[in-house]
Amino acid sequence: MEIGVFTFADVRREEGGDPARRLRELIEEIELADEVGLDVYGVGEHHRPEFAVSTPAVVLAAAAARTTRIRLTSAVTVLSSDHPVRVFQEFSTVDLLSGGRAEIMVGRGSFIESFPLFGYDLRDYDALFAEKLELLLHVRETGATPGGHEVLPHPLQDPLPVWVAVGGTPESAVRAGALDLPMALAIIGGLPERFAPFAELHRRAARQAGHAEPRLSINSHGYIAESSQRALDESFPYVSEAMNRIGLERGWSPMTRADYDAAATLRGANFVGTPEEVAEKILFQHEIFRHDRFLVQFTIGGIPHEGILRSIELLGREVAPAVRAKLGES
Repeated sequence: MEIGVFTFADVRREEGGDPARRLRELIEEIELADEVGLDVYGVGEHHRPEFAVSTPAVVLAAAAARTTRIRLTSAVTVLSSDHPVRVFQEFSTVDLLSGGRAEIMVGRGSFIESFPLFGYDLRDYDALFAEKLELLLHVRETGATPGGHEVLPHPLQDPLPVWVAVGGTPESAVRAGALDLPMALAIIGGLPERFAPFAELHRRAARQAGHAEPRLSINSHGYIAESSQRALDESFPYVSEAMNRIGLERGWSPMTRADYDAAATLRGANFVGTPEEVAEKILFQHEIFRHDRFLVQFTIGGIPHEGILRSIELLGREVAPAVRAKLGES
């Protein structure tokens, strides 16, 4: 199983929301993830003041020069409000800089700020994604636009990996499978086993289209410390503030400490606890999903840099080896 980290590069309000500082820290976090043997680092795209990254490819290009083996992916690229040709060029460039370690994770986006920012109509939310994914895959397959214009530079990888990020839409899982694309399934609340049908829809659609079983990633929130209590106590104030702020926009019930503690139990959605508890939970979910990649987000709400570095170190040096040993991997 590949194990890695993803981030939206949340800025810290108590530090004045300094994006320059946060970006410097982010590169340090990616370097550490590479050093401790993690497989993947993902950087998400947002256009809101609480996040530092609006252009993942730029950050990943900087990280490419400072790392040697870790795969570098967006998490996600909001394809509906971007241009697929330009996206392919950007990630082909990252692929060249990194020696063939770039990936694109595309999605429709859980936030909508990019639509008015780039002049798109929200009423076209679904149609735009389908149309632009088709164009991206055409460029990847042929190296040219439908009009015959060559798209440069060419990546080292052939094909350049493209994943589809899915939240709670069955149709998205079916589309990814039918197109022979791996799926990243986001689970940030509720009972994880309730998401098992999405994995089955993805695999069934691939089989029906004549494809081999596609790859699956589970992407979740988490935080790791030497004790469960410390992990919960340190992360809860930041995570709850961020989730409750978003919840005001979306009509969610406020997150309580009891909710947070429950989500950290074995059958909950969050990977908050000791290295042993996190490893156990990854293996528990592997029995449900049979996934071959797991990515965790440690940075929610601007958790301090020192805690993020510790979580990355424990994930790479303790959690990942334990999981791989249990699954019979080297």
